[in-house]
Amino acid sequence: MSIIQTSIKEKITSKSETSSSNFCDLPDVPERTLNPNMDPHRIQLILILDKKWVNGTILHYYFFDKDSDGRERRLSNGSSEWITWTTNEREKEIVRNAFDTWKNQSIGIDFKEVDTREEAEIRIGFMRGDGSWSYLGRDIIDIGIGRDERTMNFGWDLTRNTNGLDTAIHEIGHTLGFPHEHQNPNSGIIWDEEAVYRALSNPPNNWNREKTYHNIIRKIDPDSIQGSSWDPESVMHYPFHPGLILEPSEYNINGITPSGGLSERDKIWVRTFYPPLEESYPELKAFESAKLVLFPGEQQNFAIKPNASRRYNIRTFGNSDTVMVLFEEANGELLFLEGSDDSGMDENAKIRCRLRKDRKYVLRIRMYFEDSAGETAVMMW
Repeated sequence: MSIIQTSIKEKITSKSETSSSNFCDLPDVPERTLNPNMDPHRIQLILILDKKWVNGTILHYYFFDKDSDGRERRLSNGSSEWITWTTNEREKEIVRNAFDTWKNQSIGIDFKEVDTREEAEIRIGFMRGDGSWSYLGRDIIDIGIGRDERTMNFGWDLTRNTNGLDTAIHEIGHTLGFPHEHQNPNSGIIWDEEAVYRALSNPPNNWNREKTYHNIIRKIDPDSIQGSSWDPESVMHYPFHPGLILEPSEYNINGITPSGGLSERDKIWVRTFYPPLEESYPELKAFESAKLVLFPGEQQNFAIKPNASRRYNIRTFGNSDTVMVLFEEANGELLFLEGSDDSGMDENAKIRCRLRKDRKYVLRIRMYFEDSAGETAVMMW
């Protein structure tokens, strides 16, 4: 059974003139380091799944809306100006439609707009001149970004042309854990590097060499990508005009112009990582172990209905890497309560928290790696 892929900022304007296109500028986050003496297959599985959400997560998004939401920007003459993070309803509606584009693929992840930043995992700003970008997958919670800080930004007006929707779809793809497709090491792309540096140093991007290398020329770690093929039609791929790519030769002559929207492979991969949820789950009862029979990337879900209000321990057993997340049902919605990720460590995932007799809970466990198939279990006590 096959496995699954990862981070962010992006394209957009005239698809035929890449030199005049705005590109997504991926935030530079330190990469996770794992013990180099670990089983290489184990490392690969961990890195492929590392940024992905537990399937069934509801991701709440919020648009910055206060007059105080913004930042001072220093100008070349030494003065500064205030740049807001807010925008109008037309532009917000494009972003809402982009969330719906992903959701309409019948995936197990849901998106919900909320009115306060305290409720949101995804906090969206529209600071002009700051590029369009998003953190990659679970980075938006794992690296401790403050509630008053953006996890996604749109640096140009999404209403200015028809590519605005693709820009928003692309950034949300990063939030789901998908990286830039043109940095896929299986692409076989050989760049005319100096031509790329020159093109991106000009308006509208004005990137230095480090930023261009990070977002375009750098190849993603082969261990962190799914599959073995390259998809130049992916919404996660930049367009490139002729003359920037030396090989494959057809792209040197014609450039690359993705058709727009989700490609067929985009749709397959998002459903692979986030398949539709089953309607009901087996109950995990206190002091009864439940075996986890999962391939890497697969997930098992349990209902929990405590028979007493007290502190409970929930723990996996076996030589495996898992991420385990506990949700509490409130007003018909599952809200994150606690989580544990033991991947790459010589210990098991464990949660200890107070559960109430009159509440319902859902436990989700995703398998990264298992040393011996069928030898991992979970227990609550």
